[in-house]
Amino acid sequence: MTRPRSMPSLAAATLLAVITTTLFSWSLLISSTAEATALTYNVGAHERACFYAWADVPKKKVAFYFAVQSGGSFDIDVDVRDPNQKQILSLEKERQGDFVFTANEVGEYSFCFSNDMSTFAEKAIDFEITVENEKRASSLTQAEKDKARGPQAQTDAMDESLFRLTGELARIDRMQKHFRTRENRNFSTVISTDSRIFWFSLVESVMIVGMAMVQVYVVRTFFSGSRRTHV
Repeated sequence: MTRPRSMPSLAAATLLAVITTTLFSWSLLISSTAEATALTYNVGAHERACFYAWADVPKKKVAFYFAVQSGGSFDIDVDVRDPNQKQILSLEKERQGDFVFTANEVGEYSFCFSNDMSTFAEKAIDFEITVENEKRASSLTQAEKDKARGPQAQTDAMDESLFRLTGELARIDRMQKHFRTRENRNFSTVISTDSRIFWFSLVESVMIVGMAMVQVYVVRTFFSGSRRTHV
């Protein structure tokens, strides 16, 4: 007759299973399909700042997102080129954008921000460049799917679930960035409006005081001249 396991043994076994599953999930997540670079950069007046991403094999998917957080009219010029200096994307005075294109050539892709239109305003830009490493499980052909069936079917299903979770997390992250961009722009608009109101009120007060002084001077001059004429 076997003795039942004690409660501490069951708890330890459960904890070990949870840790193993978590580590396995994290290992899959770390070896995910994309390499991403997210940065915030301040582009000075008349500055052209370029950043680069490397594609080691053709037909990779490249995702490019940017948003101007502060400075001037919240606009920037964008220029994206392939390794052969062929223009992929050209934008003028854009506030934000989210684009996906296929990297047909192997090599270094350039992503440039130009602030030539601004004479003095520095602009803060949030941007993210993502390059896929390999095919997603959902993009496999039917023959590859049939070949994958068997011992690794559960792993493939978990990979597909992780891909979906990654996509949803990316969508939530983009939404949060969108809300942060709107918050920064609205806050900048409030600060600008408050500054304009302050200076308008100051100029208006100075004009009122000046007008009052001119009126006092005119009245005193009028009565002083009347008194001399009467005498």
